[in-house]
Amino acid sequence: MAAFAEAMKNGQVGAVLFYDCNPVYDSIHGKLIGDKLASVKVSVSFNERMDETTQKCKVLAPSHHWLESWGDAEPQSGYISLMQPTISPLFKTRSWEESLMKWSGSTTSHYDHVKNYWIAKLGGEAAFDAAIQKGVLETETMPMSGASFSGNVAEAQAKVAAMKASADGQVDLVLYEKVGIGRGGAWSNNPWLQEMPDPVTKCTWDNYVLMSPNRAKKMGAEHTDLNEVDANKKVFKIKANGTELLLPILVLPGMHDDVVAVAVGYGRDKGVGKAAAGTGINVYPFVSKFENGNANYYASNIEISNTGKTYELAITQTHHSYQNDRLIIQEFTFDEFKKDPNELYNERKAALSHFTHSYDHAEGGHGEHAPAAAHGGEHAAPAAAHAGTKTEEDWQQAYRENGTLYPNFESLGMKWGMSIDLSSCVGCGSCTIACQAENNVSVVGKKQILMVHDMHWIRIDRYFANNPTKPDSIQTLFQPMICQHCDNAPCENVCPVNATNHSSEGINQMAYNRCIGTRYCANNCPYKVRRFNWRDWNEADCFDDNVYEDGRRDDINNDITRMVLNPDVTVRSRGVMEKCSFCVQRLQGAKATAKKQGRTMKDGEAKVACQQACPTDAIVFGNVNDRESAIYKLRYEEQKERVFHVLEEIHTLPNVNYLSKIRNANVLQSANPEKVQHGAHTEHA
Repeated sequence: MAAFAEAMKNGQVGAVLFYDCNPVYDSIHGKLIGDKLASVKVSVSFNERMDETTQKCKVLAPSHHWLESWGDAEPQSGYISLMQPTISPLFKTRSWEESLMKWSGSTTSHYDHVKNYWIAKLGGEAAFDAAIQKGVLETETMPMSGASFSGNVAEAQAKVAAMKASADGQVDLVLYEKVGIGRGGAWSNNPWLQEMPDPVTKCTWDNYVLMSPNRAKKMGAEHTDLNEVDANKKVFKIKANGTELLLPILVLPGMHDDVVAVAVGYGRDKGVGKAAAGTGINVYPFVSKFENGNANYYASNIEISNTGKTYELAITQTHHSYQNDRLIIQEFTFDEFKKDPNELYNERKAALSHFTHSYDHAEGGHGEHAPAAAHGGEHAAPAAAHAGTKTEEDWQQAYRENGTLYPNFESLGMKWGMSIDLSSCVGCGSCTIACQAENNVSVVGKKQILMVHDMHWIRIDRYFANNPTKPDSIQTLFQPMICQHCDNAPCENVCPVNATNHSSEGINQMAYNRCIGTRYCANNCPYKVRRFNWRDWNEADCFDDNVYEDGRRDDINNDITRMVLNPDVTVRSRGVMEKCSFCVQRLQGAKATAKKQGRTMKDGEAKVACQQACPTDAIVFGNVNDRESAIYKLRYEEQKERVFHVLEEIHTLPNVNYLSKIRNANVLQSANPEKVQHGAHTEHA
């Protein structure tokens, strides 16, 4: 890129073709390239969308999306991947290869070119068809060997030590890539990803300066309490590599006291799209050059100062502590777990013993400590009612057979359940977006997020363990939280129109056309997993006067826009409550397929969207009444020592369980209010 920029500067470029790159925006030579493009005689962009570079080119020949394209690739020597489109082109585009072929005078399409090449290579059309079906060609046997490393570790350590010694009291800047936006803002025009909370900061629709609590306090942004969200509104001036920018700060435990960080990919041009335009600040001007001309995303000894101004960040998680005697999340070191695998069981039993005591059949009493109802209400049934006095054997038997310390309630037929492994969850947000796409969950925009009107059916609670003022001690945990589909659901008893009810298969259902929006169910839900639809986000015909933040949604009746909606799921309108449905449309589809084939549905044939999208297989879903199912074996046989349910003591009887997090570490501080700050989702209005 450095050589190209130098040639542009000297006027030595007569023609330039861009494909799958946007140097005007994300290159350290971006301004030079953008200024000089006007003097280049031929400038062509094959980029699939209108980005900052494309806007300055004379010829626009947008290529297909990669899901619309034919092609081949060799990701590793000896292995050929044959690409084939999954959909027809949505727009008037043409593959960049075919454009070049047409301009060179060829009349062959790119598909025919790829096909003819591989037919000749493989020896016939039948071989080509077989290769397309398989997808990957192995052209030679490659010996597998481990990776090698030839770097000088001692030299690197010495340089780091020297850097640290010279940097005492100074502040360094690191530019990083956000998981939802990507490098160069690759996905910045996708509103799903803009509104997906960052896994750690839980912020949406912006970039910001990440800063440790100690640094924030030194810089005049008092932040001794993580519940003090006002500190996240302070605007700071950052000066690095000759560039000054104003950005809000976000205080984050675990950050080094002498390091601040800002995400790239924001501050896009208004021509890129509605979602990306005007969102955040472009910090690529902070990028500098190494001596070899490569980009340096790190700056030392920067200048940073508090401007006294404020700016609101749309953060979905603003409450950062909980009562530590509640069974919300459980974690152990591997050594602790090996020493006493039943520790979690004993903790659960001790917690429940405060709520569960004997029931006197003869006198018809309810015991001296009947379990509390959810949020103090009257709708949670006593846990030990009609159970008699519980002995140690009773506890063990109930736990061993049921995965819960409460008596088992027999259910016939199918009973759906989910297990989430906290050791596997990395908080990436794939489940959140998969659920949003599958279930037509609406994007609401930054202003509505600030009003706590977000609509996600899955949130990922982020927990900080250990001392927030000591960055080296911070441990981060993630806990996906969805509707728990409780067998004793507090929401069901308070609905005046029976809009929320319980199915024979253990699903807490929502009948949208019955809901009248009282929100009693949300108030009575101890997990805060219900979402009230405040607005008509999808422009139903009966609400013609509805407006978005920036005016009417005139695009909603456009065929392309409508394609984002799943036809198997209803589109909800304003005034109704929404929540996880265990992707009931998928369950019904799998059952219908098995019924048509005259057989019983097999385990794994029904997969919910979050389970299918999870990259670490942290989510297991299935019929818990099937003793051969993966979830039954996981919950009652293979991992039963790690099983726990959130807020089990209030007797909601969730159908979602969690597996405790096991850390491969030697030391884990105890979870008490003096040493630990934890995160939980803000309670919705």
